[in-house]
Amino acid sequence: MYCWCFQALIQFQSRQSAVNARSTLQGRNIYDGCCQLDIQFSNLEELQVNYNNDRSRDFTNPNLPTEQKGRPSQPGYGDAGNMYAAQGSGGRAVGFPQMANAAAIATAFGGGLPPGITGTNDRCTVLVSNLNSDRIDEDKLFNLFSIYGNIVRIKLLRNKPDHALIQMGDGFQAELAVHFLKGAVLFEKQLEVNFSKHAHITQGADTREYISSNLNRFNRNAAKNYRYCCSPTKIIHLSTLPQDITEEEIVSLVEEHGTVVNSKVFEMSGKKQALVQFENEEQATEALVCKNASTLSGSVVRISFSQLQNI
Repeated sequence: MYCWCFQALIQFQSRQSAVNARSTLQGRNIYDGCCQLDIQFSNLEELQVNYNNDRSRDFTNPNLPTEQKGRPSQPGYGDAGNMYAAQGSGGRAVGFPQMANAAAIATAFGGGLPPGITGTNDRCTVLVSNLNSDRIDEDKLFNLFSIYGNIVRIKLLRNKPDHALIQMGDGFQAELAVHFLKGAVLFEKQLEVNFSKHAHITQGADTREYISSNLNRFNRNAAKNYRYCCSPTKIIHLSTLPQDITEEEIVSLVEEHGTVVNSKVFEMSGKKQALVQFENEEQATEALVCKNASTLSGSVVRISFSQLQNI
């Protein structure tokens, strides 16, 4: 069975309207059980529509002519040449433009970027090497790299077991991952993280898909998540916890990954959260990689690095 993957570009009157539409409709089905929407921001500033017909329409100008039969459609519709392309189902391109969440980025960083971040990278795929191949898998890599952006797909290289390709949501998120994770230590190995020469990871049997995962952090509260991006620290922050969680249960969840120096359970905006401080960054990183998305009393725990120096 062959499935077609159709695409369309839609221009709203305002940026906020586009943000609201994506937030509301992302992942919804057009029909019950099928035709799931994958909505991303385009890097085109303006759509030029010359004809009102079944392929294009300008709703602000109903007097446009109908396209003559046989005339080619407007360049740019479904043209990956103007997009940072990711391979989607059916082999068609899905755009993940650089700095797609421009408004969220500006809010998070107050109009400036963190030192060392240029905001000009357009490569979405990251190559990570010197992995501990005996202990790593796609989900653990997702847990670590999803702190810096949405994950499209991950591929462990079978001919190089200590290498993996990770396709991020856009070039800015990939730059954050490279900047903050280069040299991080995981499972007694110092990671080497660089931009890949591959524009995207081709979907296949040896790839793990995450584009529709509800564990991706940047579909909601993107500004908040950008603000918390940092290199691995000794302290992890746990959220989305059960309301009746205890400090002992939190420590029990993560203590196998290192020496717990201090811990604290607290409440913010009516929701239980926790901080756990380890002896070093490597132990905290291992706890995050292994225990993010764990289930406690029906709650899926989310773990990030905390920028606090001590608890």
